[in-house]
Amino acid sequence: MKLMRYVAVSIVAMWAVWAYYGRSPKWTSSEPSLMVTESVVQDSVCARNVVGIQPYMVPSDYLSEEHFYQKLKTYFDAAQRAGYFRTNTVVLLPEYLGTWLVIVGEKQTAANTETATGAMAILVASNPLKILPHVFQNQGEADRMAAAIFRMKAQSMATIYSSVFTRLAREFGVTINAGSIVLPGPRVESNTILVDLDAPLYNTTFVFHPQDAIDGQLVMKSYPISAEMPFIMAAPIEQLPVYELSIGKTALLVCADSWYPESYARIQELGAEVVLVNSYCAGESTMSQSWRGYDGGNMPGDVDTTHVGTITEREAWIAHALPGRIASSGARVGVNVFLRGQLWDLGTDGQPFFVMDGKLLGVSPSEKAGIWNLCF
Repeated sequence: MKLMRYVAVSIVAMWAVWAYYGRSPKWTSSEPSLMVTESVVQDSVCARNVVGIQPYMVPSDYLSEEHFYQKLKTYFDAAQRAGYFRTNTVVLLPEYLGTWLVIVGEKQTAANTETATGAMAILVASNPLKILPHVFQNQGEADRMAAAIFRMKAQSMATIYSSVFTRLAREFGVTINAGSIVLPGPRVESNTILVDLDAPLYNTTFVFHPQDAIDGQLVMKSYPISAEMPFIMAAPIEQLPVYELSIGKTALLVCADSWYPESYARIQELGAEVVLVNSYCAGESTMSQSWRGYDGGNMPGDVDTTHVGTITEREAWIAHALPGRIASSGARVGVNVFLRGQLWDLGTDGQPFFVMDGKLLGVSPSEKAGIWNLCF
């Protein structure tokens, strides 16, 4: 019996050492991999401008607030050196940029493991007492463990996300649409992003102003894709707000929301002049593969069904997402950027879309990071 107790104590002690060792890695810069810095319209008067940033992220960029801030600052520094930041500048960042803060404060091995599933397993194994209550906070999600992981980390994720983008907006004097982050019951009160751990999870995007202000309005994704549906709730498209920004009335869409006519009908109702879309396309070389149709939601009645399997994913984005649909909204300008990087085994793809006055503008592609400036 004594031997068994000794073995049990020894196992617990070894687990405790393993669980907490390697949680405070020193900041080391990761390669920004910036391949393109480009003005999309060379001869335009720059009264207003949108700077689309396609960062190249790796898991170690998310291990601490300093890691996250320093990596993103490299792109803001580059845009500033290029002369893109002006009084009326809005910076657009991609979907899920903040979501991988789910590993912030975790073991280095969570970043170093080869698969996203492996990283999440490390989070669970090293935080069993912290995650257990959240397993029972289920809001009907099919993927209870994914939901529990995000609820466990929600407060620290929201705090660091808001701290980093408030800091960048202030330092560079620009308004930032900071890409999206998965949070439960998010809201903004007293210039603070709050979460409700008993509420459903939403894929949410926020706007940060240069006067240390977080916009009180937020946008939650209305059309989750199949990979999100087991743990992310859809928000009614009727809740989509309009932002009074320096570039004019602006609407924000989160990725798949840009594929549905209901989004553009709402934008027309709001009278927006600019539409900004943040996106993430999983998988390697996905854009060159055959389009498999709508993912998660029903195909709208205005879509040519013969396109399924006969055009590429990129061609489908052009035909059925922002470039092909913005005209119906009455908006003049549209910009869509994608997240790129080496995020475990998830893969990334996508190139930015810039639309002005009904025309899809040509841009230099980047397989890693890029910065594009559109003046209008």
